[in-house]
Amino acid sequence: MAKAVLAFSGGLDTSVVVKYLQSEHNLDVVTVTVDVGQCDDYDDINAKSKSLGAVSHHNIDARLEFVEEYIHPAIQANALYQDRYCLATALARPLIARKVIEVANLEGAQVLAHGCSGKGNDQVRFDLAFMSGSNLPILAPIRDKNLDREAEIAYAEERGVHIENVAKKFSIDQNLWGRAIEGGVLEDAYIEPPDDAFIWTRRRHLPTEPIYTTISFDGGIPVAVDDTQMKPVELIDHLNRVAGDAGVGIVDHIEDRTVGLKSREVYETPAATCIIEAHMDLEKMTHTIHQNRLKRMMDDEWARLTYLGLWDEPLRRDIDAFIQRSQHVVTGTVRLRMQGGAVRVVGRKSEYSLYDAASATYGAGSTFDQRRAAGFVELWGAQSAEANKLQRYMK
Repeated sequence: MAKAVLAFSGGLDTSVVVKYLQSEHNLDVVTVTVDVGQCDDYDDINAKSKSLGAVSHHNIDARLEFVEEYIHPAIQANALYQDRYCLATALARPLIARKVIEVANLEGAQVLAHGCSGKGNDQVRFDLAFMSGSNLPILAPIRDKNLDREAEIAYAEERGVHIENVAKKFSIDQNLWGRAIEGGVLEDAYIEPPDDAFIWTRRRHLPTEPIYTTISFDGGIPVAVDDTQMKPVELIDHLNRVAGDAGVGIVDHIEDRTVGLKSREVYETPAATCIIEAHMDLEKMTHTIHQNRLKRMMDDEWARLTYLGLWDEPLRRDIDAFIQRSQHVVTGTVRLRMQGGAVRVVGRKSEYSLYDAASATYGAGSTFDQRRAAGFVELWGAQSAEANKLQRYMK
């Protein structure tokens, strides 16, 4: 019998897909779970796969690879889609897809499959990553059958497939870099998300005193927190706990999806919020005005391509080359203050700092000779001033 390899989380969508592939396509199903820091019980997922009748299950720990090859470039790119979303899910999908292809090659499979709907972004990310790395056909039963969430739940219940209660309330995707919550009551864009939607970020009884922390960077990569060197996965885990406990990291906004729909998206991103804020601030200190101006445009395009599922687009790799070349001076330490669910930078230092206190000071002993500014101002605005004089008499 032909085999299909399925990216499998053990949740509602992928559990339903196993049954569809078996019953409607007469396929043996091989399930693949890629650990990108979602904190699942992988023994339970393996057991779930077996209970659904999968012929084999692969669990792959890709956390370090996820951080070093996906999250770190995103940090260097200050990657925030529409200035809000840290791309947690978008970054993980091409990695998961690559691991699915590796298993398909190992298993000699004939089909690749995923559990994405036709309304979301993930179908684009999986399909394009599969197409970039394989010539195998792709099946997406949730999309292909036009199934809504209620139909999926009914289908699962009819076949005795156990679904967690939280999956009945929300659609959840989680990894080391962020947690995405959508569906259910959140589809009313005016309703405040209920407390039970969140597990990382404290909503009530926040600390009354501010919490201070420092993040140190080496070449644009976070390497230490509060002067303690940490391994890549450990550092993000630590900041998720610290910032989440301070109420930092909730994002609630209207987002433009790849397929043309607007959607209400709610995220928990404590570590990502702090790290990107700190990294962006450090760049302002160590890059020239011209570097910062162009890099903001590059960062925006990098985030847009990643969100749209174009991780393998050559343009993203071209932009990567520019960004990585810019990062050798982004080394230093940034001090953050967290209070009341908000975070802001309150200090920064770097051996590559372009900030010169001796010339910037308004106090005595400044090394900047103010008299030189008059000629600069006259030349700087000469054309504008002349144009205004001439146009004053125009109708």
